[in-house]
Amino acid sequence: MSGPTTAAGGASPGQHSLAFRVMRLTRPSMHADEAVLRLHPNDLFVGEDLISDANPHVPSNLLDLASSDSSSAEGGEFDFRKRLFIDNPTDAMGLSGFLLLPQAFGAIYLGETFCSYISINNSSSYEARDVIIKAEIQSEKQRFLLLDTSKSPVESIRAGGRYDFVVEHDVKELGAHTLVCTALYNDGDSTERKYLPQFFKFVVANPISVRTKVRNFKDNTFLEACIENHTKSNLYMDQVEFEPAPQWTATRLEADEHASLKNSKIRDLLKQPVFIRANGGICNYLYLLRLHELGETKDDADTVLGKFQITWRTNLGEPGRLQTRNIHNNLPPKKDIDLQVVTAPSRVILEQPFSVHLRLINQTERTVGPFEVYIISGSSSDDRSVMLNGLQKLVLPLVEGSDSINFDLNMVATQVGVQRISGITVHAVQEKKLYDPLQDIEIFVDAE
Repeated sequence: MSGPTTAAGGASPGQHSLAFRVMRLTRPSMHADEAVLRLHPNDLFVGEDLISDANPHVPSNLLDLASSDSSSAEGGEFDFRKRLFIDNPTDAMGLSGFLLLPQAFGAIYLGETFCSYISINNSSSYEARDVIIKAEIQSEKQRFLLLDTSKSPVESIRAGGRYDFVVEHDVKELGAHTLVCTALYNDGDSTERKYLPQFFKFVVANPISVRTKVRNFKDNTFLEACIENHTKSNLYMDQVEFEPAPQWTATRLEADEHASLKNSKIRDLLKQPVFIRANGGICNYLYLLRLHELGETKDDADTVLGKFQITWRTNLGEPGRLQTRNIHNNLPPKKDIDLQVVTAPSRVILEQPFSVHLRLINQTERTVGPFEVYIISGSSSDDRSVMLNGLQKLVLPLVEGSDSINFDLNMVATQVGVQRISGITVHAVQEKKLYDPLQDIEIFVDAE
């Protein structure tokens, strides 16, 4: 437990018989000694091979000293293996066996359960009667009632006595929070009801951050998530689960397991916990997302991919839980038409005609066209190594909605080596609209 915060307000304690004291209930930490390194003084002078009865160069008195210090109970036989025996808690890792209570209110993180021990003390010489106690937490957006004794007031708190209670609240908002404790009571011979408000302020920080990247490759969507630990303690991840939207399926991609673990019967019982170090440790996850086979394309699907459900525990088992917002797929804007390469030769002969097979797809529900297909001229026509052979513009007819048309472009190469076919463009005649050029196509031009 920690002491109350210093940001308490309200009336001064001298005007009231009662006063609130707030202590946060948190798990203690291990008390570690400063001298973590454990060794025997003999190790500073000689080694294991020297301290033996078969070594004549070691003085007998040193052997007697080592034997008496190491194993007096077993006839004075010296054995370095006995250094591994744990006779008390400090032999293992320098821990004294004691637990250290928090000395401050401590950091409160999003997703944790805020648990507080509240004591209302009567420091006067009068008895407090019919005490109505309320405790609530106020955030920037909401307020949550934690305790209300209006229907069953505390009958009395004697002089020098106290009334204790515990409140809990699942922290779901970041930023400033205020624990408001109020008491309405009578004391002494006065019939006037007294009202005592006190405020205890604290700030909720973000324990982890989740950075995501979405990459689209053909019919597959890859989601990469990086979880970073912003707390001062290590986090053990109980669950990191991605819940996809109804139209998506998600598969986590992991590294191949060792051959000895694939058919192991205890692999699920002794599963390695996911551990993220304090102060900036990270852990990465990769998921493969695919649309359900419902006849819809990726462009028609909702851009919402899903969200993460994350649960963790700290060093001494304190739980935490967070749910991310919906993750969206940043798809490029949908085009009316799509020009694709069906086949293109990888090797051609210099100054001999060849064909590139293309497909024009109408991605709308209406009829579009006609179109003209040609190569946009560069700054200098002499610099172009691959050009059209014959007609410089190919006219395509109307294309029905959600339909496509295949066509060939006859071309010829004028320079040897690896060359690029660039600038193939589609122009809508009626709409007078020029679409983006096709991505460059690489070919190898041989002399013969």
